[in-house]
Amino acid sequence: MNDYIKLLQSQPILRRLSTVQLIAYFGAWFSNVAIYTLLLNMNVSAEVIGFTAMLHFLSGIIQAPFSGSIIDSVKPKKLLLSLLVFEIFTTLFLIFVNNVSDLWLLYTLVFLKMAAASFYFTTEMSLLPKILDGKKLQKANEIHSIIWSFSYTLGMALSGFVVFWFGVKVAFMLDASMFVVAFYILYKTKIDVEFIKTKESFVHMMRDTFRYLKRTPHALHLMLLHAFVGFTAFDALVALMVDKYYASIIATSLALGMMHTSRAIGLVIGPMLLSKWANNKKFSYFFLSQALAIWLWAYLMRDFYTSLFASVFVGLFTTTLWSYTYTLLQQNIDSKYYGRIVAYNDMLFLASATFTSFMIGFLATKGYSLEFITFLIGFMFIIGALYFRWIIKNQDIKDIKI
Repeated sequence: MNDYIKLLQSQPILRRLSTVQLIAYFGAWFSNVAIYTLLLNMNVSAEVIGFTAMLHFLSGIIQAPFSGSIIDSVKPKKLLLSLLVFEIFTTLFLIFVNNVSDLWLLYTLVFLKMAAASFYFTTEMSLLPKILDGKKLQKANEIHSIIWSFSYTLGMALSGFVVFWFGVKVAFMLDASMFVVAFYILYKTKIDVEFIKTKESFVHMMRDTFRYLKRTPHALHLMLLHAFVGFTAFDALVALMVDKYYASIIATSLALGMMHTSRAIGLVIGPMLLSKWANNKKFSYFFLSQALAIWLWAYLMRDFYTSLFASVFVGLFTTTLWSYTYTLLQQNIDSKYYGRIVAYNDMLFLASATFTSFMIGFLATKGYSLEFITFLIGFMFIIGALYFRWIIKNQDIKDIKI
């Protein structure tokens, strides 16, 4: 923990960006719980829940070919502020969703809101390697993930009670107000990084990116490896678990909040305990451990309290998987292509999360048990472990520098 604190103290830009993350992410979970509570109260089908979860990621996939070129062409602060404004209004307009006939509005707002959120994230992750490198960059990625997880933990815990006591509309308004505070802090932040406005057209930049990936196949393999973490997109699964197994013993919003909170506890403490063990020689064991944790969750799923216990272990390895694979990619690409490669990396990650969300809803409607679906997700991390070993053996991958 001291390493993270020292890094934040020595890096003022990272410190301010992290503060913005903390506030914006914390508010975001209020609307997340509110959306799924609203859907369950409408008695929608598993397919609708899965489709809504899929929309959280689909927008990032569609915009990736363009967002990377924009990131490499626009000053980062200007772009980040514009995206926060977009998130404020798309979040606030969710208060107009009242019943099943308004699902089209919900779908539209979720799609646009998450498009802006994904764009913001990609812009920030393209900015970090311009400020830091080596182990400092890995620590910065871990800080980002810890903040996400901490906000997830506290936001999910409180949002369950807020939605239960005050309703979904209050949750949406609280979320929007958090983004307003985040906008003000970012506006006051001075971001001094080298920015060279390119004179290349978007089409030329896209073609150049594909030529670069062809010349450096290890970059594509690292992008695909990072995408395995997208299989931990459990929003639809948790909503279905609550509806099927726990709704009879606890209020829906409280169950959703508690389930997400327990996993988030693992997400927060995971990198503090495990990141020092992460290196190219040992990292395949993190994938194997993730698989075993998910299988434990599947085995204990039917009981609410043992499921809470197991979900902590599900989150324990996820943060390190995410941050280490992200840092490997950042350290193994040319700085000229940061924006575009990170955008395509996020596209593949979101495609994995989208596929996972869709298949959870699809398989559930076809009669497959939630335990079996969870087992399949765990099996994907066995494949990830084998794939990582193959990459390290066959590709020129630089280990993360101290």
